[in-house]
Amino acid sequence: MTLEGLHERYVNFYTDFAFKKLFGTEANKELLRSFLNSLLDGQEVITSLSYLNSEQLGTQETDRKAVFDVYCENENGEKFLVEMQKAEQQFFKDRSIFYSTFPIREQAQRGDWNYQLKAVYTIGILNFSFDDSDPNYFHHEVKLMDTRTKKVFYDKLTFIYLEMPKFTKTEEELVTMSDKWLYAIRHLPALWDRPKALREKIFEQFFSAAEIARFNTCEKIEYEESLKAFRDWYSVLSTAQNKGYSEGLEKGMAEGMEKGMAKGMEKGEKNKALSIAQEMFADGVPLSTISRYTHLPLEILQQLLTKE
Repeated sequence: MTLEGLHERYVNFYTDFAFKKLFGTEANKELLRSFLNSLLDGQEVITSLSYLNSEQLGTQETDRKAVFDVYCENENGEKFLVEMQKAEQQFFKDRSIFYSTFPIREQAQRGDWNYQLKAVYTIGILNFSFDDSDPNYFHHEVKLMDTRTKKVFYDKLTFIYLEMPKFTKTEEELVTMSDKWLYAIRHLPALWDRPKALREKIFEQFFSAAEIARFNTCEKIEYEESLKAFRDWYSVLSTAQNKGYSEGLEKGMAEGMEKGMAKGMEKGEKNKALSIAQEMFADGVPLSTISRYTHLPLEILQQLLTKE
């Protein structure tokens, strides 16, 4: 095994290895605590965290299990699920809701119980955008709400989604700790020195833990494998976008899917689209993402790619 391609000083946060090393290990637990406190903006001050079993089973033997990226609780017993998603997944909101049911159900007590629950927070660090209506709205905080009064109906279930591509603040514009954490996460692999705006001691620990030169041989190999998987995934998406489809995508966006598909079929591009779709599907890319990049209707992809 060679250690080629590790030319950056710091890791790419969106790799599975880096995310779990920086936010999912006892040695770096303070990094996660600081990050979570920055998101909660003083609403809940977390003084300590404990990691919990990331593999959760249902209450019945036949229930589907869930494997969380990072699962922990604070000193008050409140639960935190922290997930990193490097690319858009079909039904990712459904996945968040489904995962949140596990820390809710595990609070059930045997015998007499009054159903009082501890709060559950689900945090998604997303390397994609799911809401195109506002390019500046990247920090979504979702709770159960009364649709008439617009007031929070239940404040113990919170979903926080961070659309990282929308975070475009420069170093000079960083004000809050949340700003600083998002800047550090997004720009980590492109940095060579710790930015002056990130003077807090917690970022000294963050950059030290993220420095590849400090890894042992096993860690470097694990990181390289994780980085390769990330680059392969990104390459598949980029290929679908660029490989002979620049003109087709532009016209499809301007003229609509049906007209774009008709023109693509006239030029013999349908077979090429299907070929790329098959490659993307084989690499685990969600059908919704394949449809968006290839301009093939979702129902057609479902028929061609998911049949037995």
